[in-house]
Amino acid sequence: MKNWTEAQKYCREKYTDLATADDMNDTNELKKSVNDESVQYVWTGLQKTGHDKWQWSSDKLIVITENLTWSEALRYCRQNHVDLVSVHSEEIQQQVMNVVKRASTAAVWLGLRHSRILGIWFWVSGETVCYQNWAPGNGTSEEDCEHTVRSGAVQSGGDQHWISRPETDKLNFICSRY
Repeated sequence: MKNWTEAQKYCREKYTDLATADDMNDTNELKKSVNDESVQYVWTGLQKTGHDKWQWSSDKLIVITENLTWSEALRYCRQNHVDLVSVHSEEIQQQVMNVVKRASTAAVWLGLRHSRILGIWFWVSGETVCYQNWAPGNGTSEEDCEHTVRSGAVQSGGDQHWISRPETDKLNFICSRY
């Protein structure tokens, strides 16, 4: 018997993902497909993402409502999903804006990291930061002089701009599944 994570991994390797149900018709179809007396339990793509918060595993971005440092969030995403989200386009920023509303912290970690040595921001996916959505006063070269290691977050309210935060702050975070 597999646990939820093992079942999800198996389905993603062999098919697409665990089954999801958008409405009652889908739910009834799922019930019909498992019409076997010997089967007591089945895993679906519904996943608990925080205290009393659930989300379908087929969503491309997922907000994790645990408060972790940036490095802890990166490790969590890489172990359980794919990576911290990298926002290289306005389209992905729109997806981030849609899911970040579920966060319980005022800012949410992105896969955005600052190199003091090189004086640049970069995505953990290896992509260059071309598309930008910085809040005023953030993402500037002044951060190159600070001794604090900085990473990028997105505001969960307001205009949902990117902000620079010390990576030791404990925030919710967004994992990508692609």
